[in-house]
Amino acid sequence: MGTVARVTEISAKSEKSFEDALQTGIQRATQTLRNVKSAWVKEQEVEIGEDGKATSYKVNMLVTFVLDD
Repeated sequence: MGTVARVTEISAKSEKSFEDALQTGIQRATQTLRNVKSAWVKEQEVEIGEDGKATSYKVNMLVTFVLDD
C-alpha cells in the first residue's frame, strides 16, 4: 500500500532571526503532529520598528506529515 501525506500551513515568529522563527515553527509542529517529514518556507516577513530596524521575523511554512495507517 502507498503512503498518504498531508500538508498544513503554519506561521512562526521570532525577535532574533528567520532561522530562529523557522526552528520555533518546526519544533512546535513536531510537538503536535506525528510523522513530520519536511517543511517548505512559503513566505518571510520582517516587521520594522519606528527606529527603522527589524523588530521581528516571521515565516509561513508548509509542513508535510505522513498520515497513520
